[in-house]
Amino acid sequence: MIGRPKPDEAAPHFAKYIALAPGDDPIALIESQLESSLAFFQQISEERSRFRYAPDKWSIKQVLSHSTDTERAFSYRALWFGRGFSEPLVSFNQETAAAGAEAGRLAWTTHVDDFRAVRQATITLFRNLPEAAWGRGGVVSGNPITVRALAYIIVGHLAHHNTIIQERYLAD
Repeated sequence: MIGRPKPDEAAPHFAKYIALAPGDDPIALIESQLESSLAFFQQISEERSRFRYAPDKWSIKQVLSHSTDTERAFSYRALWFGRGFSEPLVSFNQETAAAGAEAGRLAWTTHVDDFRAVRQATITLFRNLPEAAWGRGGVVSGNPITVRALAYIIVGHLAHHNTIIQERYLAD
């Protein structure tokens, strides 16, 4: 059993995401969240995916693009430290990534397909990690993080944004 990360395995600002990932089996969480998220996203139309609940907020497309890109970044960190690299990594600026993605130019179904592909790669990465890799870690943006914490953060980050979509974008 992989177990839950301890508080010192990630910067304090990640605690809210870890808390949103229940249980002791992050691989099962990552896998089950794929299906539930795809079912949720398939209820959103192309038109609705362009909706912003306030002028200065991202569209639903941008939120999913952000979630997918963030999963890519967190998975890379898990790969990096899980394979034994110890060099620190730099931060991931979500505003830079969002601007560079130009999410509005792609169809909603393309974003959903991209999420599916990234999540399937994430599943494969974590399923195939050697046991010793789960406890490995390093430093990102001056803060310690472990591979185990990253798995939980991936789940919690998506759960956080799916809740925001449900409550702020789709609540009518």
